[in-house]
Amino acid sequence: MKLSILYRLTGFAAAFLFLCLILAACGGRNNAPVELTAIPISTPTLAPATLSEPTTVPVMTPTELPAASNDAAAAPTSPPIEPTAEPTATTAAAAQFTTLQIVAAESEARFTLGELLAGVPTTVIGISKQLAGEMVFNLNDLRTAQLGVIQISARDFVTDNSFRNRAIQDRILQTGTHPLITFTPTRLIGLPAAAAVGDVLTFTIEGELTIRDITQTVTFTATVTIISETRLEGTASTSINRADFELQIPNVASVANVDEVVLLEIEFVAAR
Repeated sequence: MKLSILYRLTGFAAAFLFLCLILAACGGRNNAPVELTAIPISTPTLAPATLSEPTTVPVMTPTELPAASNDAAAAPTSPPIEPTAEPTATTAAAAQFTTLQIVAAESEARFTLGELLAGVPTTVIGISKQLAGEMVFNLNDLRTAQLGVIQISARDFVTDNSFRNRAIQDRILQTGTHPLITFTPTRLIGLPAAAAVGDVLTFTIEGELTIRDITQTVTFTATVTIISETRLEGTASTSINRADFELQIPNVASVANVDEVVLLEIEFVAAR
C-alpha cells in the first residue's frame, strides 16, 4: 500500500516537472492583470501651458554689504525690523492648486482601426479600462498646469474576438514583457490663462508615447469639461502609424487590409 502511494506521488511529481519544462521552453505567458497607481507629480516637467509667454518675476536676493572699516567708529543704527509674514500673491495661488487622479472605474483607453475579416469590412475597437495618471492645476492660473505620466495596461485590451485578443497580447503588443503603454506629456498648448467651473477647454498635449520598447513624439487633441473644482471629464485623441511603432499584424488567412493608421483615444474622469 505504501509503495503504491509512493509510485503515485512519484508520477505526479514527474508530470509536474514535465509541465514546468514545457512552460520554461515556451517562455511562459505572463499576462496577469496590471495594478496601476498614478505616478505623483513632484517636479515641473512641462513647458508653460499657455500660448502667451509667462511673465518673468525678478527674484530679489540680499545685497552683500561691505565689511565695516576698522578706522572709523561704527555709526549707531536702528534695530533691525523683523519682516511681517504677510501672504503674497504667490503663496495665495499655491494654496489653490488642486491635485486630481484618473478614476479607472469611469475611464478607458481605446484603439480603433479597420480590417477585412473573412472578406467583410470590420471596425476593430480595443478597450483597456486599466489606466492611471495625475494632474495638478490652479484654475486661476492655468499656465502652471501639470499633467503627469499616463499609464495604460496593454494586457487589458480586449476586442470582440478572443483569438484577436490573444494575437494582440502575445504577438503585437507582446504584453508578457511590455505590460504598459505610457504617454509622458512635455507641453500643453492652447490653455486659457484661467477658467471656471462649467467651462469646456480645448487644447493640445505634446509628449512621448511608448509602445513596447519604441518611443515616438505624438500630439493629442484634448477636450476637458470642468465639472467642479474636484472633478474633470474629458477626452484626448491622436492617430499613429503602425509602422512607426513596428506593430506587425500576424499573417492570418482570414484577415487582410488592416489599416496602417490607428486611432488612439482616452476617455477619462479625474477626481480628488
